[in-house]
Amino acid sequence: MRRLLALRQEQKLTTRHVRLMAQSLEVTERTVWRWLAAAERDESAAAEPGARAQSKDRFSVTPEVRRLLALWKGNVAAVHRELTSRAARGEGAPPPSIPTLHRAIQRDLTPGERAGLAGGERAARKHDVFLARPRGWRNQVWETDHVQAPVLVDVEGRARRPWITWFTDCATNAITGVAVTPVHPSRESVLAALRSAVLREDPYGPFGGLPERVRVDRGKDFLSRTVTAAFDLLDVTVEDLPAYTPHLKGTVEGLNRAVESMFLAALPGYARQPRPGKRPSRPKDEVLLGFEDFTARLLAWTSWWNTEHCPAPLRGRTPLEAWQDDPTPLRDVAAADLWTFTLDDAGTRTLTTRGIRFRKRDYVGPWMTGQSGIQVRLRFMPHHDHRIEVYHAATGRYLGPADLAAQATEEQVSAVRRARAARARRLKKDLEASQRERYAAVNQPEAPQRLGTLTTAQAEAELAQAAGTDLSDLAMPDLIPPAAPPADWRTPPSLVTRTAPGRPAPVPSEPAPGSTAQTTEDGDAS
Repeated sequence: MRRLLALRQEQKLTTRHVRLMAQSLEVTERTVWRWLAAAERDESAAAEPGARAQSKDRFSVTPEVRRLLALWKGNVAAVHRELTSRAARGEGAPPPSIPTLHRAIQRDLTPGERAGLAGGERAARKHDVFLARPRGWRNQVWETDHVQAPVLVDVEGRARRPWITWFTDCATNAITGVAVTPVHPSRESVLAALRSAVLREDPYGPFGGLPERVRVDRGKDFLSRTVTAAFDLLDVTVEDLPAYTPHLKGTVEGLNRAVESMFLAALPGYARQPRPGKRPSRPKDEVLLGFEDFTARLLAWTSWWNTEHCPAPLRGRTPLEAWQDDPTPLRDVAAADLWTFTLDDAGTRTLTTRGIRFRKRDYVGPWMTGQSGIQVRLRFMPHHDHRIEVYHAATGRYLGPADLAAQATEEQVSAVRRARAARARRLKKDLEASQRERYAAVNQPEAPQRLGTLTTAQAEAELAQAAGTDLSDLAMPDLIPPAAPPADWRTPPSLVTRTAPGRPAPVPSEPAPGSTAQTTEDGDAS
């Protein structure tokens, strides 16, 4: 526009110049002539052709308007009503019209600011521009995460939504390892997925090996002592990302979204499937997949993703082709060593004639014959308390597994679980009843009136019971040690140190003068 102004001042401006400008800007010639006239009146209009002419009376967004937008979640009409009511009370100038307020907000606030005032930081982040990490080499960086499948699965007669834990390679988009749990995942799920990710032999290969780094999202399972110790032993750096930053591990987050739209949405029992009618509940005659069938289908889809699917970042290649085209050498670990590294260490124990005592239970194995008295080190898979792995304490040599002695039958375990569930339901019902508060309904402004009265005796009884419970919690049984037992008792040495020393025998005092006579006199009187 400044060039056109210079040509006009030099009296060299022609229609051809205006036509070329209109074609380059994809506007009409009339629009360019209008912009040129506005630039002659105001030089600032030449910098922003097409912008509305600025004037002193033009309304602009103030800090107060921004605060009201945040208060009313981006509702411009509500902000206008608030400004109008304040002006009626004499607390400010009358606001402009709603269209003017809309134009000012569109002009003075960016799309990210408008989204942030309406929906918070996460909504504003959708309008940000993020840099893409350079695509490195295989096993340079892995990402891991838990995701709850929106599919109901039959688990021992109950409908549950299983959880998936997997590791993915950022360079090739390959799913290196996966583990499925019927309930909430734990560190055991992470270790199981890690073993399947590192091993490259059947049925896990050809993806695997040790990565250089692993990105996690501050989940307590991924940062537990057992998992971090396993990563340290395997010489893998754990990159702990800040909280609530899923955009920093976009590879695995994209996998979480893809598995739902590409696989889970077509399974029976999909929880987010639109339902006919008014009720969103699933039909009673719907047949759910068993947990074993669901796991088999998920593993088959994982194989399809790795060998047949072509993700967009790979530009027409499958993850398998990208993996095989990468000449980066791999670091492998023997399966036996990997199993040892991914077990939790329980310290050393002494092998006795009853086996190994661990968590107040005995564990035995056929290899223990003739081994009583040696020192062993225990390792176990978290939450798998039916078996432990035993190693020699001095040499670290693997001795063998040990199974739980006197293990309960499946019927007994089921009965115990049913009893625990019934007790939990009763306790929950009693707790909800004790915390329920009722208030009287009102149709006029008045103070809330609590319903439910107690007699004086009931109130005193509850307060006395609560006070007695509080005092029992403060009791310290070992504060005053018990007195020493008699000398002729055979007391274990471990208990002698926990008793108070014996008190010296009292020295008999001499009777005072006249006491004998008084005693005799009293005795005669009796």
